[in-house]
Amino acid sequence: MEVGIEDCLHIEFEYDKSKYHLEDVIVGKIYFLLVRIKIKHMELQILKRESTGSGPNLYNETDVLTKFEIMDGAPVRGECIPIRLFLSPFELTPTFKNVHNKFSVKYYLNLVLVDEEDRRYFKQQEIHLRRKVLKFNPKNEE
Repeated sequence: MEVGIEDCLHIEFEYDKSKYHLEDVIVGKIYFLLVRIKIKHMELQILKRESTGSGPNLYNETDVLTKFEIMDGAPVRGECIPIRLFLSPFELTPTFKNVHNKFSVKYYLNLVLVDEEDRRYFKQQEIHLRRKVLKFNPKNEE
């Protein structure tokens, strides 16, 4: 996931996968490729977006489940910040998509940067949560 403002800020947020178990760990890194604005701090949020209804009666509700401050102060070009966010302390449910075309629950990682003038820059990336750990068996053996 890339976050950027043309000729001012370019950040690359790299994380290991997009599908997680409810008690998994999000592991990743944030690379600063170009920094020409003064960043005050940066945080990572987990957002839960619930949608009910359909058509004109669609209702969306978004909750910030957690805020995790990952940087305080101005970064320099080439800096790399490691991320490790444990999901088990939070009351999460699996991702649901269009249950009978009436209900869905989606989760997003939201990277938020705040500059010295309190302007907020953010980028959201959807993540999928599941209840069980998937076991991959390429040969279909028990």
